[in-house]
Amino acid sequence: MSSVVAQPLFSFGLRTGVRNSVSFCDENTVVFPCGNTCVCYNTSRRSQRFIPGSEKSQGMHALALSPNRRYLAVSECGERASITVFDLQHEQGRKRKVLTAGESTAEEFVCMAFSHDSKYLIGQTGGPDWTLIFWLWEKQKVLATVKTSTSHNPVSQVSFNPHNNTQLCVSGGGVLKLFRYSEGALKQSSSPKVESIFFLCHSWVTEERVIAGTDSGRLLVFESGDLRREINTSAQETDRQVAMKKMKDSDVDEGVSVPRITAILSCSKGFICSYGAGTVCLFEKTKEDGYRRTRDIRIPADSSDLTPAESQLIDTMCLSPSEETLVLSTERGQLYSFSLSSLDINKEEPHFEFLSQSFHSKSITGLSVCIRKPLAATSSLDHSVRIWNYETKVLELYKEFPEEALSVALHPTGLFILVGFSDKLRLMNLLIDDIRTFKEFAVRGCRECAFSHGGHMFAAVNGNVIHIYSVTSFENILNLKGHNGKVRGIEWSLDDGRLVSCGMDGAVYEWNAQTGKRVSESVLKSCSYTDVSFSSDGKTILAVGTDLTLKEIQDCQVLREVPADEVAHTAVAVSHSGRVVFTGTPRGTIRAVKYPLPLQKDWITYQAHCGPITKFLLTAAEDGCLLMWKVVDKEGRGLKSNRQIIQTEEILVTKLRLNDMNYSEKMKEISDAFTQQIDSLKTMQQVRLSEDHATGQTLSLKTMQQVRLSEDHATGQTLSLKTMQQTMQQVRLSEDRATGQTLSLKTMQQAMKTEMEKQQRENQMSTAEISEKHSEELEALGKTRICLKESYSQKLITEHERFQDLQRESERMQEDFEKQLKDVEEGRVHTVEELKQNYEAKLEEKDLILLQCQEDAQQQIREFQEIVRQVEEDEERKIHDIQIKYEKKLHTEEETSRSLKGESSLMTQKRQIDERCSEIKHLKQERQRLLGLIRSLESDIEDLKRTVSGHEKTSQDKDKTICSLKKKNQELEKLKFVLDFQLNEMKSQTEPQQEDIVEKKEHIHQLQEELVQIDKGNTQLKLSVSELRLKLRTRDKEMHKEAQKVKDLETHLQRLKADLHNCVGFIQEPKKLKDSMQTIYARYVADGVEQSGIEEDIQRAFCRQRDHVEKTVNGLKTRLAKSAEQHEQVYVKIMKENVGLITEINELRKELLLQRTQVKDYKSQLSVLKKSKRARPNSEEGTKKVVSA
Repeated sequence: MSSVVAQPLFSFGLRTGVRNSVSFCDENTVVFPCGNTCVCYNTSRRSQRFIPGSEKSQGMHALALSPNRRYLAVSECGERASITVFDLQHEQGRKRKVLTAGESTAEEFVCMAFSHDSKYLIGQTGGPDWTLIFWLWEKQKVLATVKTSTSHNPVSQVSFNPHNNTQLCVSGGGVLKLFRYSEGALKQSSSPKVESIFFLCHSWVTEERVIAGTDSGRLLVFESGDLRREINTSAQETDRQVAMKKMKDSDVDEGVSVPRITAILSCSKGFICSYGAGTVCLFEKTKEDGYRRTRDIRIPADSSDLTPAESQLIDTMCLSPSEETLVLSTERGQLYSFSLSSLDINKEEPHFEFLSQSFHSKSITGLSVCIRKPLAATSSLDHSVRIWNYETKVLELYKEFPEEALSVALHPTGLFILVGFSDKLRLMNLLIDDIRTFKEFAVRGCRECAFSHGGHMFAAVNGNVIHIYSVTSFENILNLKGHNGKVRGIEWSLDDGRLVSCGMDGAVYEWNAQTGKRVSESVLKSCSYTDVSFSSDGKTILAVGTDLTLKEIQDCQVLREVPADEVAHTAVAVSHSGRVVFTGTPRGTIRAVKYPLPLQKDWITYQAHCGPITKFLLTAAEDGCLLMWKVVDKEGRGLKSNRQIIQTEEILVTKLRLNDMNYSEKMKEISDAFTQQIDSLKTMQQVRLSEDHATGQTLSLKTMQQVRLSEDHATGQTLSLKTMQQTMQQVRLSEDRATGQTLSLKTMQQAMKTEMEKQQRENQMSTAEISEKHSEELEALGKTRICLKESYSQKLITEHERFQDLQRESERMQEDFEKQLKDVEEGRVHTVEELKQNYEAKLEEKDLILLQCQEDAQQQIREFQEIVRQVEEDEERKIHDIQIKYEKKLHTEEETSRSLKGESSLMTQKRQIDERCSEIKHLKQERQRLLGLIRSLESDIEDLKRTVSGHEKTSQDKDKTICSLKKKNQELEKLKFVLDFQLNEMKSQTEPQQEDIVEKKEHIHQLQEELVQIDKGNTQLKLSVSELRLKLRTRDKEMHKEAQKVKDLETHLQRLKADLHNCVGFIQEPKKLKDSMQTIYARYVADGVEQSGIEEDIQRAFCRQRDHVEKTVNGLKTRLAKSAEQHEQVYVKIMKENVGLITEINELRKELLLQRTQVKDYKSQLSVLKKSKRARPNSEEGTKKVVSA
């Protein structure tokens, strides 16, 4: 099975419920959990690499990144909790160490933290133990453990002091403790009294200061473990204002929710914390060693999201190493980012943006892949349907609905989508920016639906019935009935001629999609099937269920079964190549099995999700995550499909949307045309004024009026266009809102469209009429100008005398008119500018007032929230005290009222009852007194009877004892003589034995002294032996040196022999023989005679010394052996004597003890005899007196 491998390619989703779920590995890489893997996402390259979890784990619970950003610790749940440390610098995230809780039976680590130097790691186990474990993680060594809390106070966070590796902080419900590691143990250094405060998070800001956030929105500052003060969470607010707010308890609304502080992050300028749902606050240090709230960053609301984004509680925050980017995760499984460097530049209200795209926040219920487009559709319990592009790895479309989406199916063309809801099944269009319903089917609670491969039919499941509809006519063609339980899986064959289904009744049916008849069936009632699929050739069926096997079915018979390991299969899919079958399990693992199926267990397992896998091979699970996988062979090449698919790029766009898209361009063109017309009219006005200088005031006034009329028409046209734009926007908004409404609203929408078209036509007609009027007026003006010129030429000929006067008058009037015109124009421009300035100033004032009102509203909200919190804390105590006080008063009043009612109702009968009660009490007392007398008398009688019987018994006993004592007295007298004799004998025997004991003790003392002397001799011998051994070692070293010299001489001799052998070759050449002999003589016989003599003397001396040393050593060894034998003999003899003496002493002691006990017994018997003798005459006298009486 090593020939095919599945590799994770990309993921969409964030696993919720993981502590510290997002961190920065470097400036551009973020690590977060997705399913049962950790994803390292590069934001600049938009690429991912994966760090898989353990195979048998039940999911991740917490993450921790080391301060050097190299190691990632992952806490996983299971039968025994474990922490795995990965090396992020390795490409595949190499596993370094696996840490466990030792002998503890904890199933999870709820939170972890690295020390500042990344050497130590702490992990907090869950309940009920709540044990903190301190590791030297590289050596897998547990240094210390300590119990931090009780089962009623859960721990939420642990951390190291960034300036001290031995100091830790633990916070949680009613817990904030500081520990210090010293002398191999974790010792608690401080524990403030915070039992009533629930801490959600904390952060170290200095070496001694910790800031902690609570579930009631409080920021508390602890220094050296003691509570110092509380930080004011409201922005730009003094302590006096906070004190004044406490007095406004009458205006507090009880419905205001208290914001929770769920995350705190320290930075160089101060710290960052979450404040309620969807809000992050920045706090900066002040000169007074305090903190001031400077800015708020919010998660923006999404128009298509039916649940507001501000309701998301922030889970984890992290900063990039340069502190330029802030990334956070929310409890709804979303990742947001914000650039802190843009805070100073952008003056608008800052908002977070998605880190990549939005994810599902709840379990994914349906998954479908398009055939002709790289699209995948998912439905989820978060009421959303999302369209993903698995080539570009982006979210193309998504829409939220009022109901949960139970299933989804994409049409092969990628233009339509089928979504199952609890009330209906809806067929929708995938538009360019929307998902719009256009047909509904009466199929309730459809959890499985699928389009045929041709796209002309689709199948939908309703309980145990499968409905087949036509996509063209929307008619219900067939209803496939036969299952007795719910249908869990359906799939079409490649030719759309057959349909296979499986159900919880243990049946797998193959249907004819044309006739609706069953072609084949396989029923196994002991198995509840969960998914089914055709093989690549369509001849066999693959099915999985609760019987822990993968079955291959053909012609109503099970051909092969592949058993699983203790885990059932939940989904099955076949690759396009037909070589691999993929199955999913409830633990979130994927298994790749070779096809044809093997006879034995042979598969490869991949850990993907932390919940049951329901769809393939994109994989979706109940953890809300979507993973894309790449199926490759052993050489890393993708598997080739037997089918060639041509992808398309067409999209659906409505006509109205096209008009809206082109509307902005058209409006721009129209506005440009009108501005050109206005400019041309202004130039025409100036030209006419210059040409008609002599025409008179009337004509100029008319032209001015006409020009102004044209300008008014133009401004009216622009205003009409603005109104048209507004109406277009209103129509667009109404169209967006009308998607989820009834058919009556659609008719209203059509009517609005017709009205808009009429208005557009009227506007076009008005523009045409205006242009025609302008052309006619221009022609009329030209004609009148010609006529006036002719008339003026005639007048000049006939009335030349009046010319000068008229000319002067015209010049004067024209000057006056130009002055008036200039004054009017200047006044108009001045008034327009003044109005513009006034309105702009008013607009700015209104904007400022609006911003101020918004800030005031937010400030009032914060004030009210602070008042609520403070007043609730103060008033709850008062209310509790007052409640207890008034409950006591109420109880007493109720009792008094009851007593008074009883007294008022029984006052008439009370006297009689009191009298009767007093009489009854008196009689009862008399009765009890008499009964007491009777009982006392009866007890006295019984006592007297007992005394009489006792006296009788004692007299009888005394008689018996007297007789027995007499007998014993006689026997004791006999024994007395015997004992006296034995005592005398024992004394005579013990005296010589005691003398023997004294002599033996003296002998033992002498033997002990001899042993001491022998030990001293042994020590001296050992010292001498050690000295001799040292001498032997030195001699051995010298021998080694001499042996080395011998070896050197042997080598020297061999060289000499070799040189002589070489000289033999020159036996026929005397000169060469002479030269070679001279060289040999010079080399070997220079001063060899003296050296040989010296060496022989040295060897002789060495041999003599060696012989002497060997003789001395042998003598010492023999002496040592003899002395050791003598010492052993003496020691054995002394031991035997000591044993004999000790046995004798023990026997004598036993005899002495026996004699002493016998003596004591005899003495006691004698004392008893003496007492009995004394008592005998007294008893005889008493008996005589009794007899006489």
